[in-house]
Amino acid sequence: MSSSSFLCLAFTLILGGSIVVGVRGNDFTRDFDVVWGRENARILDGGRLLELSLDQRSGSRIESKNRFLFGRVDLQIKLVAGGSAGTITSFYICSGGATHDEVDFEFLGNVSGEPYILHTNIFSHGKGGKEQQFYLWFDPTQDFHTYSILWNPLNIILFVDDTPIRVFKNYEAYGVPFPKNQPVRAFASIWDADDWATQGGRIKTDWSKAPFVASYRNFRANACVWTGDYPACGDTKWMQQELDWWSWMTLSWVRMNYLLYDYCTDTKRFGYGFPPECALPN
Repeated sequence: MSSSSFLCLAFTLILGGSIVVGVRGNDFTRDFDVVWGRENARILDGGRLLELSLDQRSGSRIESKNRFLFGRVDLQIKLVAGGSAGTITSFYICSGGATHDEVDFEFLGNVSGEPYILHTNIFSHGKGGKEQQFYLWFDPTQDFHTYSILWNPLNIILFVDDTPIRVFKNYEAYGVPFPKNQPVRAFASIWDADDWATQGGRIKTDWSKAPFVASYRNFRANACVWTGDYPACGDTKWMQQELDWWSWMTLSWVRMNYLLYDYCTDTKRFGYGFPPECALPN
C-alpha cells in the first residue's frame, strides 16, 4: 500500500447523501482543510496559490471540504525542483475506510538531472495493485501543469494537460471491482517516502536540500457534490464521457513513448496469471 493510501484510510467516511451538480473553485482557504503538517502549508495570493513543504519535522496534506461522486477534478502542480529523491508529491481522490476507493497521481522524487516518475494507481473496494508509471514529456518543475481525474460509471481517465495517459474501464460484468458507490474527497500532499520512492528506496532523502516545496493552483471540480440523503446527479456531459478515436491515438502515443511500468505486463509479479482486466479490451 502506498503512503497516500494509508493516509486516505485515516479518516472515517459516513455514507449516505444526495449529490448536486457543479462545484468549481479557486480558493484553497474556502475549498480545503489542512489536515496534516499545518506549519508546512502556506496559502497565498488570496487563496489562489498553495505551497506544501517537506522538512525533517513533517510533510503536509490537504483534503477537500466537499465529497464527490463522479465528475472531473483538475489541479495544476509545479513539482519540487532540483534533487528531490525520497520525496513524493501527490494529488488523488479517496473515499476512506477499509474498503476505500482511490485514484492516485504520485510524483516520485528524483536525483538532480533525472526525470520524475509519475506513479498512478487505482483502488476499488480496498484493493489496489493496479500500478502504471510514466515519464513526462516536459520538466514538471519549471512551470505548472494540469493533472486531471475523470470518473464516471463507464471509466476512469487520467489526463496530463488534457492528454489522456490512462484508462480504467468498468468491467464489473467480468468480475473486476469498479469504484461507483463511495463519495471521495480530493487530496494533495507531500511527504518523505525514501523507503521506496526513488530507485526502490536505494536513494534516500537528502535533508540538506530541505525544505522541499511543491506548488498548487487552479483546483476545479466539475463534479457531483455529496450533500444530503438522495443520490441524484442530473444530466452532465462528463457522465457519459469516453475517449474518442483521436484520444485513443494520443493515449497509444503516450504508452509507446513514456510508459515505464504496467502491472499488466509484469510476469514476475503475476507468474500464475494476470488480473482479469488485463485480458479485456480498452
